[in-house]
Amino acid sequence: AIVAAANAFLDTLTADERDAVLFDFSDTAQRQLWSNLPEGLFQRDGLMWGNLDEDSQQAWLGVLQTILSDSGYEQVYGEWHADDALAGGGGGLTFGSDYYWVAVIGEPSETDAWQFQFGGHHITVNATIKGSDISLTPSFIGVQPAVYDSDGNEIRPLGTIEDDAYALVDSLDTTQASTAVLGDTLIDLVLGPGQDGKTIENQGIAGADLTDEQKALMISLIAHYGGLVNDEDATARMAELTAQLDETYFAWYGPTDPSDTSGLYFRVTGPSIVIEYSGQQMGGSATDHIHGVYRDPTNDYGAGFGAGLS
Repeated sequence: AIVAAANAFLDTLTADERDAVLFDFSDTAQRQLWSNLPEGLFQRDGLMWGNLDEDSQQAWLGVLQTILSDSGYEQVYGEWHADDALAGGGGGLTFGSDYYWVAVIGEPSETDAWQFQFGGHHITVNATIKGSDISLTPSFIGVQPAVYDSDGNEIRPLGTIEDDAYALVDSLDTTQASTAVLGDTLIDLVLGPGQDGKTIENQGIAGADLTDEQKALMISLIAHYGGLVNDEDATARMAELTAQLDETYFAWYGPTDPSDTSGLYFRVTGPSIVIEYSGQQMGGSATDHIHGVYRDPTNDYGAGFGAGLS
């Protein structure tokens, strides 16, 4: 279904557009060409969303809808369109949902490895596919503003992630919190864009030291990431992450009171997962500007099924 959706998108393009969007799978530089920075600070390659006609745009949304779960698609769409609230900000930078880029790396295939990228300011989805195997890591999961209005509706794309993180840290007793909460000031991402191949140490409290109720809270938090992919693949991914929970760690930097707007950082690290979530203190509330990353140290860019970087 994913291959069919990708080919349906390619079929909407002109010959020149097809040449611009397709890259060889051996193009490691393109596979790693992603960032959270806005247009004007980072040069992406491929096709810009705002330059696609309506048929191509709808076909690309079909690709995202096929590979992502319903909740994952809703989250990504919400993060993406938050950028419209920043449009017209000036300062030599360009914001808005038009300024996101599509690249297809390798020909879509039911057997051979290929990858697609969709990204711009505060969001990148990297999807590597080989046969029935899919990796959505590394992907950047951020947003600014964290809350905005769309046709009279309040949109909070990462709100459930933040709520579940606070619920987990709030559930810890004094002894557990002394292990998990490592500082009262937030820190920045360790394994953000440009940090491929690097590792991060386990910090905080291990899943093995949580109660059953706390383990359930931790699984709920992890599921916002493991559950980004379509339901069939999410079932397998979450089974893997649940089986590894005792060896998975939760760490926190910053205030644990949700009413404190100085911002939070949390980290989840395990045998096959790294999650980072970091508020940004850059000229506004750190709760309104979020950087985040989702990685799998065993399977970024499909390394675990033989599709990794050369």
